[in-house]
Amino acid sequence: MSDAGRTDQGAYTAVHNDPPVGIISGGGSLPLAVADAAARGGRRVVMFAVRGSADAEKFAPYPYHWVGVAQIGRLCRLAQQEGCRDLVFIGTTVRPAIRQLRPDFGALLLLPRLLAMFRGGDAHLMSAVAAIFEKRGFRVIGAHDIAPEILMPDGLVGRFEPRETDRRDIARGLDLLRTLGRFDVGQATIVAGNHVLAVEAADGTDEMLAHVAELRRKGRIRSSGGVLVKAPKPGQDRRLDLPTIGPRTIEGAVRAALAGIAVVAGDAIVTEVESVRQIADRGRLFVVGVRDDPGAR
Repeated sequence: MSDAGRTDQGAYTAVHNDPPVGIISGGGSLPLAVADAAARGGRRVVMFAVRGSADAEKFAPYPYHWVGVAQIGRLCRLAQQEGCRDLVFIGTTVRPAIRQLRPDFGALLLLPRLLAMFRGGDAHLMSAVAAIFEKRGFRVIGAHDIAPEILMPDGLVGRFEPRETDRRDIARGLDLLRTLGRFDVGQATIVAGNHVLAVEAADGTDEMLAHVAELRRKGRIRSSGGVLVKAPKPGQDRRLDLPTIGPRTIEGAVRAALAGIAVVAGDAIVTEVESVRQIADRGRLFVVGVRDDPGAR
């Protein structure tokens, strides 16, 4: 079978008769959407469902195997048996504490390295995980490499547009995320009237939105509107953890009484885009893909 190739710019390109792609799947609807897109492109798909995160019942159209979060040896063995050369990590997972890991023999051999991986932020951890699999002969690729349609487009998704004040909040949010990202902190913030209301922490975007909604309900936030801004961290491995929005994000932004959502076009994922558009329009929210160009500000 022919191998997958790379363009002159280093981006992944699929080649006819590529070997099966293994999708290491956390929770949410995105793993299945990526699998469906890969299948439409002619790739055979094998799903590896992470215990405690994935809903394997959704994977019924595809062969799948259960794997524990620290079953590195099992995952490598199964992927090799299935003929997978390319691996994709996608879906939501809860970062376990080290004491909660149940490593198999393959992971035990890497125990000192695993302990070092957990001493840092999520970007550090994910890059280290990718390096382990690449050392074993696999190629780790981005979900958007086999499903480019999941990337946020440039411009509006829906009917409503940001006002000039919203655009200033977007610019401030991008500046903030660029600064915080160097410390491997968060991919999202909420800015209203040039005032930072919240920054994403370990509990994620949904909890941040719920917190702002509760503060507004209690009268602790008196300013109106505001923008949820999402962007990847500087230097982040785009194959492993792009910022994501979906219908739940829009619903949370409506409950938080925000004016809209801005994410970096081409560097973020949008799931169930038609549902996103409909919920945003009903909530009179703008959703926009923007370019993060520091030189333009």
